[in-house]
Amino acid sequence: MVASADFVPECLAHLNDAQTAAASYGACDGQGLFRSGPLLVLAGAGTGKTRTLAHRVAHLIVHGIDPSRILLLTFSRRAAREMTRRTKNIVRQAVADAKASPRVRALGRKKLCWAGTFHSVASRLLRRYARSVGLDAGFGIIDRSDCADLVDVARQELALARTDRRFPRKQTCLDIYSRIVNTSSGLRPAVERWFPWCLEWVDGLGKLFRRYVEIKQESCLLDYDDLLLYWQQMMAVPRLAEEVRAGFDHILVDEYQDTNKLQGSILDLLAPQGEGLTVVGDDAQSIYSFRAAEVDNILGFAERYRPPAAVIRLERSYRSVEPVLEVANTLMEESQQSCRKRLYSGMPSAQKPVYVTVESETDQSQYVVEQVLAQREAGQRLRDQAVLFRSARHSNGLEILLNQRNIPFVKYGGLKFIESAHIKDVLSVLRWADNPKHRVAAFRAVQLLPGIGPRYAERCLNFLSAHDYRLEALGGFSPPLAARHDWPPLCGLLAELRSWGQPWHGQLGRVRAWYRPHLERIHDQTAARWGDLDQLEQISGNYPSREGFVSELCLDPSIASGDLAGAPHLDEDYLTLSTVHSAKGQEWRSVFVINVSDGSFPSEFATGDASLIAEERRLLYVALTRAKTDLHLISPHRYYVTQQPKHGDRHVYGARSRFLSDRLLERFERRQYPERSAEEAARASTPVIDLAARMRSMW
Repeated sequence: MVASADFVPECLAHLNDAQTAAASYGACDGQGLFRSGPLLVLAGAGTGKTRTLAHRVAHLIVHGIDPSRILLLTFSRRAAREMTRRTKNIVRQAVADAKASPRVRALGRKKLCWAGTFHSVASRLLRRYARSVGLDAGFGIIDRSDCADLVDVARQELALARTDRRFPRKQTCLDIYSRIVNTSSGLRPAVERWFPWCLEWVDGLGKLFRRYVEIKQESCLLDYDDLLLYWQQMMAVPRLAEEVRAGFDHILVDEYQDTNKLQGSILDLLAPQGEGLTVVGDDAQSIYSFRAAEVDNILGFAERYRPPAAVIRLERSYRSVEPVLEVANTLMEESQQSCRKRLYSGMPSAQKPVYVTVESETDQSQYVVEQVLAQREAGQRLRDQAVLFRSARHSNGLEILLNQRNIPFVKYGGLKFIESAHIKDVLSVLRWADNPKHRVAAFRAVQLLPGIGPRYAERCLNFLSAHDYRLEALGGFSPPLAARHDWPPLCGLLAELRSWGQPWHGQLGRVRAWYRPHLERIHDQTAARWGDLDQLEQISGNYPSREGFVSELCLDPSIASGDLAGAPHLDEDYLTLSTVHSAKGQEWRSVFVINVSDGSFPSEFATGDASLIAEERRLLYVALTRAKTDLHLISPHRYYVTQQPKHGDRHVYGARSRFLSDRLLERFERRQYPERSAEEAARASTPVIDLAARMRSMW
């Protein structure tokens, strides 16, 4: 006996009406199983999206759905952990209710074991069904930099790097490959739309990508794109699709506006009729087209099903005051491509957002610093304030002034752990031990030894291949003289790791001990790097297996604290500088958005493409809705251009952003910085003569 359909524990009742409707959508069928059709929850900025989704998961469990049969897809492992934590707390309170049945109490003690990113869930499913799809269950997962290296190997093998005309670089080739996979496009259409300067190389790119795929398959490796592509192809097999679908009663997707066509296709295959499918997102925050995110997924979701999916709008913001929301609403009302919703908060304020025009970027920096310090003197901490910008380079001048004025700041984001050379070194040894065919890991690991370069590394890999990839056979390989002393310890380490049973605790410490002399020989700043390895070993303790640790760290890498500019721990308070993309999901009391002019908002690179211009509008919307109470948009008249010749004019004039319509600007307080002199103010108050009208009347 499960809870009745009208059972609403007290902890599930602390939601507003729209949140409650979203959390409880559906009903119990004749067998007592809670079911629902497709549901789209349009959640505006600051409207409690995470809280609502966690309550929906809890509502399903309270009404008899086994947590192991709920699939929760997020875009970061951190989001999955937070969702799991919140759900667990809500369920714990709910099952304490006297109306909860014994079965519900039992379900409340079970784990939400299928909560994770698209890529991590794909990895688990592919390992489970590896034999059915022709994969080795021990396949390795390679990150983007390793992919680029493999692309380069394929370029060299096919002699594409030695042609008469310049062939695209490895990173460009990888970008093209990834775009094709994630947009489900053909090679030529993709190149024509996104990489037209590479059109002459379409045939060569086709050969390159085929060889790249072959190398991965020979090495038993999958890249990020492969994880989704294999999952989609697996779901296209009716028998496997039915088996996977049978494992889940409900599928919930967070940040649905960030899904690409490939992910959208996977969801369609998981729930063809939308049964049990709930997606949560905000079309106005779809800002990742450069990662192939497809806004049409959310715009067209409701009409994808017959009858159309239910749509519930979360419009009450718990973040921003009304004047800030008025600006955000007006901005999106003027969009040609958006779902209808209007945010409100019920938090009035007499202070309008501020639109400031300044002469130059130097004046812009000065204005920001003055305002930040004034806010601080008024009792607002630096960490409650943020400066946002379209491109990371836009803050260069501001950073210099902040340093001069001794204002601590942190700039987002930093390097990933797996992008740091010393972390990649250690992981390469673990990956090679986990998968002896892991060509990229092996190539890196052997070159950690003195005297071994690419040529000797290639010889080593060929030797290993000839011995059926048995790592214990490496003892028979003859390294160069400089590596003779270090070769036996590496062979012994690999053999030890390969034979190490479960649990795997201690393996990373063993690799670190072996690696330390090589770290000191190869890299500088060894103390800081060793600290990162300490943190890596601490993280590893959260994983039950070596394969799980290596895979998950690669799929959702942590941030290396030492790689942040102006690390927060250097001062008790600090200002945040961030690109708008990195700021998504964050909030501050005061927000300064700089360089709000055409060329920045929208970016000059979006000109001529209506879909990109629409995304730039959404990007500005994200910037605006990070502010709780104080919002400043700053627009310089002049931008200095360092590429101009010294004898010429070294600045260009900025135009008002096309997004700042007259109607929108009515919702701002207008300022000029520096303030006008009395003479300038007097001229400004003089009645304007309409010379334009006179010119027209001449004809």
